[in-house]
Amino acid sequence: MPLTPLDIHNKEFTRGFRGYDEDEVNEFLDQVIKDYEMVIREKKDLADRVHDLEQKLSHFSNIETTLNKSILIAQETAEEVKRNAEKESKLIIKESEKNADRIINEALSRSRKIALEIEELKKQASVYRTRFRMLLEAQLEMLQNDDWDDLSKKTELEDLQLNDATKY
Repeated sequence: MPLTPLDIHNKEFTRGFRGYDEDEVNEFLDQVIKDYEMVIREKKDLADRVHDLEQKLSHFSNIETTLNKSILIAQETAEEVKRNAEKESKLIIKESEKNADRIINEALSRSRKIALEIEELKKQASVYRTRFRMLLEAQLEMLQNDDWDDLSKKTELEDLQLNDATKY
């Protein structure tokens, strides 16, 4: 057990025949007591300071641990966000490809339908042209036919007969 300043103060030495000078010993002991008290105070102050620093170190260690955990969580979250963004981008690309395929298929279907309509219109135009040509040829044939001449002679003859009949 360490000595206390009180132990030093209360210490009594046995006296010998030619012992030490009592005043000198007491003076020295007083100086030792002061120095020892100062050392004890410094030790207590240092112990308090060590305790405070240990508490601060513990606090900062907790902060460091929390920050490390936060960094890990942030990294995991960033990775998850990245994975989700990649998944979403893949889905968007797939959806866009499907839409593009649908649009292309619709366009091809419409172009085929229009091509069929054009072919049908060409056929109808050809039929119309053929019929129109046949009609014109028939009309030309009728015009070139001698029946017109006979008809016109017949009409002239009837007119003459009518004129003659009206004279009488």
